This record gives sequence, C-alpha cells and structure tokens, in this order.
Amino acid sequence: MFNIFAKKPTPEELVRKWSSSIRTQQRGLDRQASTLKQEEKKAERTIKQLAKRGDTASCKILAKELIQCRRQRTRIATNKAQLNSISMELNYQVSKLKVVGSLQKSTQVMKSVNRLMSVPQLQRTLGEMSREMMKAGVIDEMTEDMMDGLDEDEEEEEDEVERVLAQVTDGLLGEIGQVPVAVSHVEVSEA
Repeated sequence: MFNIFAKKPTPEELVRKWSSSIRTQQRGLDRQASTLKQEEKKAERTIKQLAKRGDTASCKILAKELIQCRRQRTRIATNKAQLNSISMELNYQVSKLKVVGSLQKSTQVMKSVNRLMSVPQLQRTLGEMSREMMKAGVIDEMTEDMMDGLDEDEEEEEDEVERVLAQVTDGLLGEIGQVPVAVSHVEVSEA
C-alpha cells in the first residue's frame, strides 16, 4: 500500500535500489549462461557419440540445438552488457546531480559575497590607497627593497653553485676551499 506521508526517496537511494535490482538480474543471466554452457558440452558429447555410431539424423538435430544454445548465450551476454551499461549510466546521472548541487551552492555563496562586497567601492578604496602610497613614496621604497633582495639572492645562488660544482667535481670546477668535507677518505696502505 502506498503511503502518501512517506518521505520521498533521494536520487541516491533510488539508484542504489535500481542497481541492486540490476545486479540481481545480472546474476540470474550468469546462471542461465552457465546452464546453457553445460547443455552445449552435453550436446557436443552426445553428437560425438552418435557420430561414432553413424546416426547422422540425430547428429543434425543436436547440432541445431547446439546452435540455438550458442545464440541464446550470445543474447544473454548482450543483455548483461546492456544491464551493466544502464547501471553505469545511473551512477553517472547521480554524480551529475551532485555536481549540479555543488554548483548551485557555490553560486549562492558567490551571490552572498557579491552582496556583502561592493566591487566599485572596493576599486575606489584601492585607488585611494594607491594614490596615498605614491604620495608617501612607500611604493618606491618597497620596489627598491625588493630589487636589493633579488641582488643578494643572486649572489648567494652563485656561491652555492660554486660550492656544489667544487664538491661534485672534486675540486676541478669551483672553489674547493669553501666546500666543507663531510666524508673523510680513509687511505688503505698496500702491504
């Protein structure tokens, strides 16, 4: 009996229920296919026995039955593939619904942020701050400080390159005097 006050199932619950039903159908198809395979083997054995006896009429009848079994197994395999395709499509649709839901939520968040923050007002405020900083010369000082920091970084990098070259090439390249020796070499005297 249908209950009008019952909670409506979510798409995920419906897909779970339908997928369960599809898997049940697939298991039934697998059982039918294995039964048909056994029947094929039995028919092949019987055909071989009848052929040894020379009963061609019975062999032809069993051969037709064998062909029908093979066709039926092919149809079962096709049906199983179609059921699998339906199951994958259901899962795809559910994942698509989840993406749509998250996009709707992110759109709502963006609308809220836009309501809270006025872009033209923010642009005016940033422009005023930029003008004030230019007047104070802060921007020029910040630019000079950043350039000085880059020059120091380049010198440190060159020193590091020299040390690595000296260490890797055992003193052939770079300055060997600045490289600390971490591993001491033990000389073995030949006796």
